[in-house]
Amino acid sequence: MAQGSGTATDPWALTTAPGSSAYTMHRDPDADPPALVCRVGSTTLRYHLSAVEDLHAWLVEQGDWVDLGAADEKKPAAPGTVEAWGRADDNPVGGWYGLRPGYRGRFGMYLPPLLEALGLVELTHDARNNRVRAL
Repeated sequence: MAQGSGTATDPWALTTAPGSSAYTMHRDPDADPPALVCRVGSTTLRYHLSAVEDLHAWLVEQGDWVDLGAADEKKPAAPGTVEAWGRADDNPVGGWYGLRPGYRGRFGMYLPPLLEALGLVELTHDARNNRVRAL
């Protein structure tokens, strides 16, 4: 289960799938648009708050393991990965879930561990090439 309640004063304490980086996330429902705020060291990334429910629903539709495929914004995302879906024109937000230009990537790195902590998915924890599937 997730440590923290997901508020700005009590964020979720998370670790990337390989366990190599710790970060926090919290909800900011009053932002425009409502956001998930991800803090990795001194860097802040922001994603649409709907990403949690939308990604879970998409993983349920997939019905099997999906590669994470995490990539920076300027690098292409491998087709069929969580990262590719997080920037696809046909996802529920019609493109990037990332809200901060220049920092819109890494959706496949930071969202799946949150979904795992919330009990929505199963996530592998290998050194590379991790995958996720809905529970």
